[in-house]
Amino acid sequence: MTGNSAGNEAGKDSLFIQEVAGHQALYKRIIQLFHSSTKAAAFMLIAAIAALVIANTAFYDQFYAFWHTEVGFFFGEAKAEMSLAHVINDIFMAVFFLLVGLEIKYEMTVGELTNIRQALLPIVAAFGGVFFPIIIYLIFNATNPETAHGWGVPTATDIAFALGIMALLGNRVPNGIRVFLSTLAVADDIIAILVIAIFYGQSPSAFWLAAAAVVFVALIVMNRRHVYSLTPYILVGIVLWYCVFMSGVHSTIAGVLLAFAIPSGSRVNLKSFISWSGNRIKEAKELYEPNDPVIGQKDYIETVSRLSRVARQVVPPATRLENKLYPWVYFAILPLFALTNADVSFVDGSLGNIFADPALYGVFFGLLIGKPVGIMLFSFIIVKTKLASLPEHANWGHMFGAGILGGVGFTMAIFVANLAFDDPAIVTTAKLAILSASLIAGVVGFLVLFIQANAARKKGVAYIATAPDGAAHPASDKEYMEAGKRMLEEIESPLLKEEIEAAQREGDGYAEIVVELGIDGERSDRAAAEGSDDPDRLDGAGPDERKRD
Repeated sequence: MTGNSAGNEAGKDSLFIQEVAGHQALYKRIIQLFHSSTKAAAFMLIAAIAALVIANTAFYDQFYAFWHTEVGFFFGEAKAEMSLAHVINDIFMAVFFLLVGLEIKYEMTVGELTNIRQALLPIVAAFGGVFFPIIIYLIFNATNPETAHGWGVPTATDIAFALGIMALLGNRVPNGIRVFLSTLAVADDIIAILVIAIFYGQSPSAFWLAAAAVVFVALIVMNRRHVYSLTPYILVGIVLWYCVFMSGVHSTIAGVLLAFAIPSGSRVNLKSFISWSGNRIKEAKELYEPNDPVIGQKDYIETVSRLSRVARQVVPPATRLENKLYPWVYFAILPLFALTNADVSFVDGSLGNIFADPALYGVFFGLLIGKPVGIMLFSFIIVKTKLASLPEHANWGHMFGAGILGGVGFTMAIFVANLAFDDPAIVTTAKLAILSASLIAGVVGFLVLFIQANAARKKGVAYIATAPDGAAHPASDKEYMEAGKRMLEEIESPLLKEEIEAAQREGDGYAEIVVELGIDGERSDRAAAEGSDDPDRLDGAGPDERKRD
């Protein structure tokens, strides 16, 4: 297809003029690229591999020296400086924790953590996935004073890598398992944040802790006084970061505190906005002169500008900030963190007698065995006691695969290792254990879920999460929701579309559709969901009643 024909095709029935419709389609693809969990995981993996390769070449000394170059600013005789590595670990990672805090806030406001019965399974599983790695780590290290303090290293799941690996299976894995793993990782992150704040800071300064508390109270007051502009929060958040940094508590905690203070509501009266915006649209329609240059239609431009200014403010500040941060965090900050922290050298002798270091075994087996065992055991207990049930359309095979992926602890584990150990050799050993355990957990977890996905393919079904246009969901869900939307758009049956819309309405906008596929894996125009009393599911044939095309 030529560039002109592509532009013509993109411009058909487009909101934008034909000449720029192709540009808009490209822009949309770029946005989708930078909200892709699989590509984010790939970027991080490439950065980690690059760090490993460089660390084992003759260029490592220059590489190490570069990241430890001091940068900063000065005013007169006063100066402030830190190395590039510390900028990434102390400043950029605070932005990562800000995004984590926003994702936690979303889950606690409208997500899985709002319904205690729905959230109970992943929350309890998360505690199991923290408890057992600690036990395993201490089995190897409890009597070693140099490494005993590192018990927090194998406790956290890397949400970006874990969900990125699961996303490779697409809609062959039930959305409930993806939600289970993401909620578990969020709960994991909450525990990890508490662990970092309580156990892995320096001796805290009472003065700077008090200053940080005062600043945080100021942020809460701003929230309560309905300040909805992001700029004041960012400026005061910088002050909060400095106070926390000076206090001895790790500065990244400031990112989480700032996230909790940012409003998740809208400054616009949404009921009034519907009628007000309708009036502005009518007014713009009356003012628009199709034969006159737009630049000269001042009344028209002023009307649509007012509509645009107010419409932007409908979106809550927390949502706006999350959408802005997501691509920067997952495609810049975390790859930079991987590049500067995955530098394990095998050729310079820094590992020493690695197999004599108990930290290696505690971290490795804590992640690879402790995480899945804890997740599965606590999940089994909570399900068998009927306090919770398995995710919709999921089985214990899915749960086992998700539990193994819980052992992918890359980012948070390396972050805690840097805080837990003073000896660089032990840090390097811990990093090697983290990288190897995460690699094995990622591969094995993928294979277990692939077996389940292959069984779904043989049955000719795909699981698609769907929501109406405009429904709120976190930035990390965009790729999955867009894939489901594209597949559902291909469905031609009007009756089926009515059933899907009804399921969305009954499920507060969300539904998981089990779509029947042909033998070759292509979508057919029939879909059904397993029979259930759950209103979020479509009524239809059970899995044994489906017919292939």
